Amino acid sequence: MTNAYRVIPIFIPQKACPHRCTYCNQFAIAGQGHIPTPAEADEIIRQHLDTIKQDCHKRIAFFGGSFTGMPIAEQSEYLDVAQRYWQQGIVQGIQLSTRPDYISEPILDNLKRHGVSLIELGAQSLDDKILEVVQRGHTAQQVEEASKKIREHGFELGLQMMIGLPGDTKEKALRTAERIVALGARYTRIYPTLVVQDTPLAKDYVTGNYKPLSLQEAIDWCKELYKLFTSHNVTILRMGLHPSEGLLDGSDYIAGPFHVSFKELVLTALWHDRILQELDGDASRTATIHVPTAEINYAVGYRCANKKAFPNVIFIHER
Repeated sequence: MTNAYRVIPIFIPQKACPHRCTYCNQFAIAGQGHIPTPAEADEIIRQHLDTIKQDCHKRIAFFGGSFTGMPIAEQSEYLDVAQRYWQQGIVQGIQLSTRPDYISEPILDNLKRHGVSLIELGAQSLDDKILEVVQRGHTAQQVEEASKKIREHGFELGLQMMIGLPGDTKEKALRTAERIVALGARYTRIYPTLVVQDTPLAKDYVTGNYKPLSLQEAIDWCKELYKLFTSHNVTILRMGLHPSEGLLDGSDYIAGPFHVSFKELVLTALWHDRILQELDGDASRTATIHVPTAEINYAVGYRCANKKAFPNVIFIHER
């Protein structure tokens, strides 16, 4: 099997969510208004498998909503579908995302029986004041308790965070990241807060009560978060929201640091800093920079930004 890794996503937007957080419109973010039935989820999996090479690592993932907020019997209907592919060796894992206040012993036991190996919690922030303002409906303590239970049951833990929520600062975001590391998460996702249609946050934006991060601010924050997480061997599964049709054409997007290549912008900025340091701060100097093949696009930069910024630098692939 190759090192290639593919996720087969099943989106169940706002399924079992107890309420709407002030920033949330998952139908817009996911670009999907329909919640698939278990039978439809089976067809989604089949369609994806037709396009994926046989020898790569494949996982079925349930995203959106609060998967473990559904009745256990309903959870099992979806998991039964995924489990058949796992038991046959067609996929190598099953994962899901949910809320920290929807974790319990019976739920975890059921997930374990169905072959789930990775649970991601939408922590969003580990600052209680921010969680209260955005009406998240849980506390930082509940994130810690749920994380401990998940790890004790032998699951891999992922903790997702958002940056730029009302009341957030770079320092608070870094403290959240430090606590994510301390809780033993192996994975994280970093989502800059966007203002999307039909949310309370959109009303706050219109009235001037909320100001989103600029794109450059989001990049700067994520640079520091990236360095913190990678230094502690926490894998960042995603930076930036998936570019749904509503975000791309502007029908759902109002404001905030959205870019279709957000991760590439962050890694371009990180390489810019690294190259400038190698040049002792003189961008005009001549130098040869050896770059791992997997990083070459980021070293050269988004739309060759770093190549243009450092015209006398030669980039060499290092295999």
